[in-house]
Amino acid sequence: MSEKPPRAKVRGRRADYARFVALTTRWADNDAYGHVNNVVYYAFIDTAVNQLLIESGLLDVTGGAVIGVAVESGCRYHASAAYPDVIHAGVRAGRIGASSIRYEVGLFRNDEDQACAEGFFVHVMVARETMRPVAIPDRLRTFAEGLST
Repeated sequence: MSEKPPRAKVRGRRADYARFVALTTRWADNDAYGHVNNVVYYAFIDTAVNQLLIESGLLDVTGGAVIGVAVESGCRYHASAAYPDVIHAGVRAGRIGASSIRYEVGLFRNDEDQACAEGFFVHVMVARETMRPVAIPDRLRTFAEGLST
């Protein structure tokens, strides 16, 4: 029986993403192998999305009646980043449901056009007081639709 060759990982390009946030790596982000540790990529993804939401007046971290709770996440690594790289996080909305949004984020090292990593997470909108799912607020839905590519 012959084995199939592994599928090539297709690396996203900057043009695949709607909005960008610049994030700086820190000395402490490098691990013993001399590159940014995998857990830091998840922090970049979370920070980029939440920074866009806060800057757009759509997320009040301490007092908003509706908040997004992450229910699923993932990341595919294509190439290493290391301190002192600048990471440009490209954000798009993959799927917009009744109460959830799948944010997809490409992480680009310095001026590179191909992503060094690509990840996602799904926010389910919930009422802060009950932690029960609610419909995506209209302003947030409009914002997320603007992130669709």
